[in-house]
Amino acid sequence: MIRLGVRCARRSRGTAAPAGRRWESRSPAGQGGSRALRVLVDMDGVLADFEGGFLRKFRARFPDLPFIALEDRRGFWLSEQYRSLGPELSEKAISIWESKNFFLDLEPLPGAVEALKQMASLENTDVFICTSPIKMYKYCPYEKYAWVEKHFGSDFLEQIVLTRDKTVVSADLLIDDRPDITGKCPAAGAEPNPDWEHILFTACHNQHVRLQPPSRRLHSWTDDWKAILDSKRPR
Repeated sequence: MIRLGVRCARRSRGTAAPAGRRWESRSPAGQGGSRALRVLVDMDGVLADFEGGFLRKFRARFPDLPFIALEDRRGFWLSEQYRSLGPELSEKAISIWESKNFFLDLEPLPGAVEALKQMASLENTDVFICTSPIKMYKYCPYEKYAWVEKHFGSDFLEQIVLTRDKTVVSADLLIDDRPDITGKCPAAGAEPNPDWEHILFTACHNQHVRLQPPSRRLHSWTDDWKAILDSKRPR
């Protein structure tokens, strides 16, 4: 289990920390003192418009090929749905997000930047962008860091967690658009019982998924995300 600890920012000596940011050490969850709520926020499909960015680039590169409209998307794995249209379309879909500047060019989802900045400024709240890079790593990891710096500033680069398995990261909440990050089988994660509660962020591909109580959704960044955070704080 990866436990995220002290924040440290790389600033010029003598430079004050940005307003609203707190760089001191936090007490780990459940250990006395001022207990900081730790929130992991996914990037693609939660902060960045992966689906919309993909569709625009796919149609631009392959204008004569069939495509799947956003309202017809079903299932997390986009390449699998494209394979249902034809075996060759899966590889063409994958080539889009493996190409240079795909991740860097993604637009933020409505309200995402403002909400995350506000979340990070809350007292007793530690926020990390927790994102899974694709296996073809030539461009993806660099562009994820560059995207965060572009939209959140260089200070937020200290708050990025890149991992292929989010179940091994310790937190109170994970806001993510993938429905099945459960760790119930080896393909889903190494930890069968992750520390965090998974809040499903609504996306075109999961809006038809029916959640069983007590599982919860965050429908968009205009939804009351503060109430979800407050529900996890000690009372």
